[in-house]
Amino acid sequence: MPVVAPGSFVLVTGASGFLAVHVVQQLLQRGFKGQYLDSLFKSQKLDAKWEWIVVEDLEKDGAFNEAVKGVDGVAHTASPFHYRVEDPYLDLINPAVRGTLSLLNAALTEPKINRVAITSSNAAFFHPHPPPYTITEKDWNTSSVAEVEAKGKDAAPQQSYRASKTLAERAAWKFVEEHTKDGQAPFAISTINPPLIFGPVLHDVPSASSLNTSVNAFYAFLTGAKKDEQVPGPGGNFVDVRDVAKLHIEALLTEGAANERFAASNNVLDWQAFIDFLHEPEQKELIEAFPKIVRGIPGKEPGVQNWIDASKARKTFGWEPIPWQKTVIDMTASLAEKQKSW
Repeated sequence: MPVVAPGSFVLVTGASGFLAVHVVQQLLQRGFKGQYLDSLFKSQKLDAKWEWIVVEDLEKDGAFNEAVKGVDGVAHTASPFHYRVEDPYLDLINPAVRGTLSLLNAALTEPKINRVAITSSNAAFFHPHPPPYTITEKDWNTSSVAEVEAKGKDAAPQQSYRASKTLAERAAWKFVEEHTKDGQAPFAISTINPPLIFGPVLHDVPSASSLNTSVNAFYAFLTGAKKDEQVPGPGGNFVDVRDVAKLHIEALLTEGAANERFAASNNVLDWQAFIDFLHEPEQKELIEAFPKIVRGIPGKEPGVQNWIDASKARKTFGWEPIPWQKTVIDMTASLAEKQKSW
């Protein structure tokens, strides 16, 4: 299956979001042209290489038909991630599934497209396992979907989100299968499945409440909105946003990524280690912007956790994750800068 050539025209959906802004930035830095929604990168002299287009309703049939015209590849990041759920189908599942299918149907109308990278999630891997359990691309979440089907509006918000990511990814793979004829698909897809995504915030955030879910959880420790006793304990897994962006681009460029899932994780999340690191003398100036930062219980271990094995992505793309200390420093610095205007 052909790959997207450097310098090609790439559509990035949801391009005003936390992850997508990093995807756009890295594409432009690597010489690609892009469809984008903002003038964020004019100061970096990258503005001549992008165009913007507004998609009013991701669920609408033909929503992306205009956006895909002339593009060679797609990074589809647009999908809701929040826990403000009244109806799991209206708030999360329908936008995720229908948005993905709308994009893939639009891709069929542009013969130049040969690769689509889709942001899925560790949520699509999740199913209850007592730790320690190693999660791989072979895992699929069936429990969250079952809970939403059984409980409807009474399903837990986290389960509704996990179900939305699972069903959207399932729909993407079914779409490719249904449109493959004589062993030939119209284009190849790759799914990138990250856990909690941390890192520097580049996109426009008008208030702290507008932060994406994962970074907002970290910010709550910086501001004291969460308390010391909430720091220790298992936190799941995490990855740097710049790594996730890079993997989306590599999926467009790498022949071996065609029609593959990729777990995209750095390591298990240890909130206490993050907080202990920020309280080291070397970070004294960095945390001056956060006088109410928590301490937790210094040195306390988080306990045994399930772990995501990202060796497939490391091997396929030659990927070495950004050190977690850099993730913490850069995320904290960006939040200190953002909150000046809040």
